[in-house]
Amino acid sequence: MKTKLLNALTAVILFLIPNMNFGQAPALGTVANFVLFSTNGAVSNTGISQLTGNVGTNNGSSTAFGNVNGVMHDNDGASALCASDLLSAYNHLNSTIPNFFPSSLLGNGDTLIAGVYSISGAATLNLNLFLNAKGNANAVFIFQIQGSFSTNASSKIKLINGAEACNVFWKVEGLVSMASGTTMRGTVIANNAAINMSTGDTLEGRALSTAGAVTVNGVLAYTPIGCGSPLLTGPNAPALASTECYALFSSNGAVSNSGVTHVTGDVGTNTGLTTGYNTSIVTGTVHPIPDASTAQCTADLINVYNYLNTLPYDIELLYPAQFGNNLVLTPHTYVMNAATVFTDTLYLNAEGDTNAVFVIQINGALSTSTYSKVLLINGTRAKNVFWKVDGSVAINNYSVFNGTIIAEGAVNLQTGVTINGRVLTTNGAFGTSAITAIMPPGCVNGPPNIGTEPTNQAVCEGSSVSFPVIAHGTALTYQWKKGAVNLINGGNISGATSAILTINPVGFSDSSLNYNVLISGSFTPTATSTNVSLTVNTAPSIITAPVNQTACAGSSVNFSVNAIGAGLTYQWRKGLLNLSNGATISGTTSDVLTINPVNMSDMALNYNVVITGACSPISTSANVSLSVCAATGIASFDLENTKITINPNPFTTSITININNISQINNCELRIYNVLGAEMMSTILTKQVTTIETSTLSSGIYFYRMIGNNKTLQSGKLISQQ
Repeated sequence: MKTKLLNALTAVILFLIPNMNFGQAPALGTVANFVLFSTNGAVSNTGISQLTGNVGTNNGSSTAFGNVNGVMHDNDGASALCASDLLSAYNHLNSTIPNFFPSSLLGNGDTLIAGVYSISGAATLNLNLFLNAKGNANAVFIFQIQGSFSTNASSKIKLINGAEACNVFWKVEGLVSMASGTTMRGTVIANNAAINMSTGDTLEGRALSTAGAVTVNGVLAYTPIGCGSPLLTGPNAPALASTECYALFSSNGAVSNSGVTHVTGDVGTNTGLTTGYNTSIVTGTVHPIPDASTAQCTADLINVYNYLNTLPYDIELLYPAQFGNNLVLTPHTYVMNAATVFTDTLYLNAEGDTNAVFVIQINGALSTSTYSKVLLINGTRAKNVFWKVDGSVAINNYSVFNGTIIAEGAVNLQTGVTINGRVLTTNGAFGTSAITAIMPPGCVNGPPNIGTEPTNQAVCEGSSVSFPVIAHGTALTYQWKKGAVNLINGGNISGATSAILTINPVGFSDSSLNYNVLISGSFTPTATSTNVSLTVNTAPSIITAPVNQTACAGSSVNFSVNAIGAGLTYQWRKGLLNLSNGATISGTTSDVLTINPVNMSDMALNYNVVITGACSPISTSANVSLSVCAATGIASFDLENTKITINPNPFTTSITININNISQINNCELRIYNVLGAEMMSTILTKQVTTIETSTLSSGIYFYRMIGNNKTLQSGKLISQQ
């Protein structure tokens, strides 16, 4: 009875405090990228371990690791950030409120549901422990172990009904020791203690220590996918063009065979002879001597090589001489910076994405052991695997190789080799001996067929532009046209008879709506692409510049500019200061700047506009001025009976002011200002007709105000012609 009451009370308390942390996964941050890590301790390996994820320590060293499908980070910025994120994740798990309290012996066929499990001391995993998500892929399992944690040999964590390793967390306050053959799932964090993994252990998750050594020996460990982890698709595949139709090819070297060799795809060379192939067991064309097809393949092979060679890599495999050895790679661009020796087996794991691409860049020669194998798992397809080899290629007897090899040296495919892909070299003799080479599907033998049409282009005058086309067929040739006129290489045009037309530099006369390409091949009919346009944009150019303006205070004024060019944007300025739209200013980023109403403070000699476009350079107008005269006031009496004239205007040495009803005006005063607003003269008027000496006013424009009855009666412009 007491137990039931206690359980009921606990349930009520848990319900009444919803802000408490019950079974929420911690935010891992950069920790998510690491499979093995210690904030303060050595990370070491013995034997051959297969690791996917970064490996490192923030205070210590990582030693004796072979090739890792990740990046090694020892005592660098990434390790420092991981250490900080690991502490945050540990604190989250440590503060989570438990709702289950199992015994210290886990497993033995038990099944646990999502929740937070607390064990007050050391714990052991024996045989199988099932974690049941009950169909909820977001179900979180947290284990708080307040002592050490060990696993017995061949014990296993098994996930059922949608449970995911990325949602399983083990927080351990002591040594973590996994016996041989253990299968562990989830992120394991040992606080102030070491982690030991034994031969044959598998970890789908992470092994992390806040302060302690992490030691592994011949294990398979990989970061889990799901829970927002990035979907790996790899780089974009190269455009193979005509190389797609060749299984075996050398741009510069004889291609020869001995024994019974089966080939699906074309075989040939562009320099030398192709000999020894039985055409009855070649599903494709054997090109005995160079022809138009081999010439095109040579040109396209250079493009494929250049693309693969310049791809930025994600991961450097640090031990090229130990390549293979059951290493598992995921969709990335990899690099090895030395001659590479491939032994045993390599697994390429697409993680379920059949379009995922793998690129392996080898900056040196490639050789393999006998019976070496490239195996494709979890959706990987040979058509999406590419090897770039800067040197010779020697694939030893009875090896199985998947993917397209692009080499820069001699090729030797020995007895019993199976190639699921292509082997192509830009330079070197090519020998095969009783092999099987099966080119991936995709090549179309027959009349030209355009796979990717050229597209409209818009560029700046003086730059370079290319129109590419991708076509399939046999022995393709190309002729680019402008309308019905064949283009010829020379001047600013190149590639007029290739798959890529280039115009460099582009001139305005190159603008056209009807660039197209005629493609011919061994079979009819020919194919003609759709017409595409070339738009040549010019830099901003001012056609009509802004002009000086004069306005009276309180009125409105516009500065306008007329410019040509592509993608124009405007910025009006006063001197070097950008103007902004506000209470009195609008159109600061348009072709018309408006000031309304005008104030005396708006007067300036250096209004200008900066015009930017899709092409360089920018264009800046000359400075123009705004002259402001004083505001016009209206007297509170009948102006029809009050006429004020000033003559002559323009004037030389004097002016005469005539006020027909001055008797109705109190304190009549004439004030004269220059264009900068400075007062130049001031005269009190007491008579109907008054003549004023103006010889002190130099030639130029002036503004006047007639003031009376404490108001501005009249204002206007005067011109001196001294």
